[in-house]
Amino acid sequence: MIKEPKWYALHTRSHFEQKVYEGLTGKAFEAFYPRMQVMSRRKDRRKKILVPMLPGYVFVRSRMDADQYHRIIRTVGVVRMVGFKGQPAPANEEEIASLMILDGTDRTVQNRAYMNKGDRVMIMEGPLKGLIGFYIRHKGKSDRVVVTVDLLKRSLEVEIDDWALEKIT
Repeated sequence: MIKEPKWYALHTRSHFEQKVYEGLTGKAFEAFYPRMQVMSRRKDRRKKILVPMLPGYVFVRSRMDADQYHRIIRTVGVVRMVGFKGQPAPANEEEIASLMILDGTDRTVQNRAYMNKGDRVMIMEGPLKGLIGFYIRHKGKSDRVVVTVDLLKRSLEVEIDDWALEKIT
């Protein structure tokens, strides 16, 4: 029986996310390197650039047999595969889908410490439609949705209008 491919997180060397992504795609793996747009801080000009959304991490989709594991782990810049008790742990497909929706966005996205689960919401309108996350509200500030990646114990926060959200039960 052939296992269904799943997404796995790879911890990379510092600033090696792009190199790992290119190395994996060069080996015919489906890879995902989530990025976000920010304004550069150059002295002479300002322009939008893409930076890692989750610095130090790249995702790879694989059936994870012994051969594929070794081909992945030997990619230049890979430090280790995220897992438990020495075994690679697959990421939640829903979380990866939400990261893919956020990929390349120019919305204000901020890395946050890992959060425990609260009210689950889905964005129903606008460019982030379909994104699933957790609703939080800061006093005196706008509404925000947090997308959590349990496997990495990381969360990303994005500003959103509350009218565009629908609670998931």
